[in-house]
Amino acid sequence: MRDEASLDIRLSVFPEKASLAARWRKLEEAVPDLSFFQSWTWMGCLFEERFPAPVVIEAARAGETVGLALFNRRGRTLHLGASGAPLLDAPFIEHNAPLVAAAGAERDRILALLFAAAWAETGARHLVLSGVPPALVSRAGGHLLRLQERAAPWVDLAAIRREEGGYRARLSSNTRYQVTRSIRRYERRGPLTLEHAISPTTLEAWLTALMDLHGETWRRRGKPGAFAGPFARRFHAALTAKALARGELDLLRLSAGGDVVGYLYNLRLRGRVSAYQSGLVAAAEGGHEKPGLTLHVLAIERSLAGGDVAYDFLAGDDRYKRSLATESADLAWADLAAPGALGWAQAGAAGLARRLRARLGTRLSSARAAGSEGR
Repeated sequence: MRDEASLDIRLSVFPEKASLAARWRKLEEAVPDLSFFQSWTWMGCLFEERFPAPVVIEAARAGETVGLALFNRRGRTLHLGASGAPLLDAPFIEHNAPLVAAAGAERDRILALLFAAAWAETGARHLVLSGVPPALVSRAGGHLLRLQERAAPWVDLAAIRREEGGYRARLSSNTRYQVTRSIRRYERRGPLTLEHAISPTTLEAWLTALMDLHGETWRRRGKPGAFAGPFARRFHAALTAKALARGELDLLRLSAGGDVVGYLYNLRLRGRVSAYQSGLVAAAEGGHEKPGLTLHVLAIERSLAGGDVAYDFLAGDDRYKRSLATESADLAWADLAAPGALGWAQAGAAGLARRLRARLGTRLSSARAAGSEGR
């Protein structure tokens, strides 16, 4: 497929991994706003297990690749950067998008061509976008069936560095008090030490400890956590090893005296740190020790000192994220039906169903309110 401005659009089904990796890595260098979740460090660790039916759409100009989109196909549905299988998608993807070596209107044009080819050349009836910038949903074409947006709070380290007072001065008085009190409580055990895993041996030991602590926390809540199952552990072992070798991993351990407070599993690329997971030792009785708050504040200050530009808490409206962040972006999860009359009808039916559910929910809420007034 060739467009009027000499862009060749090609489709590959079950592409050879080494060739795709080489093209992907080369294109990464030209992508101005690359996220870690678009990098081959992330995608390559998922490729063989997470993409049982991979489909690649490539845009090239004069033989040079300028755009790549990797999908997995399940039946008549394409999933961008994900498999569509809940178990395999447990490593949560965010800041997801095709790779495009352009900005502005040219980037939008290449994205539209990539998605148009995905619809036309695969015969897909549905497209699932996970953790993408909301603007990408409109670039993908098709008819919207479902849309969920989630806030992704982050800290603008570059802005803080230009101001006086440091990061803690940007926190609310209540959050600053909790952090200060927590640090003092931990310092009763001995000096606080924040360490960075720099060797494969340390990485393996700390990652195992983090996974175990994470699992204990979530089992107390009646949930399995992010590292349950052999696939998740296998994936994260491979990902962290590759990220460490490329300088794209901050696996941190905080200790108070000889006592471990917790671990942070942060990913990094081009000065943007993504706080991906944690494993925390349960706080002492009394509630004044705040392992998560303490770890993140010290990690943020480490990133400030190291010259990073952003500390991203990723998607989720958790209270600690709101308390520690200075900014917030939105990420979208969307299902789209194919362009055309059938997709339009599906979207219309989905919209009607949403309106009926909302109306029913309003009536039920009113009935409950009336009942509670009667009591």
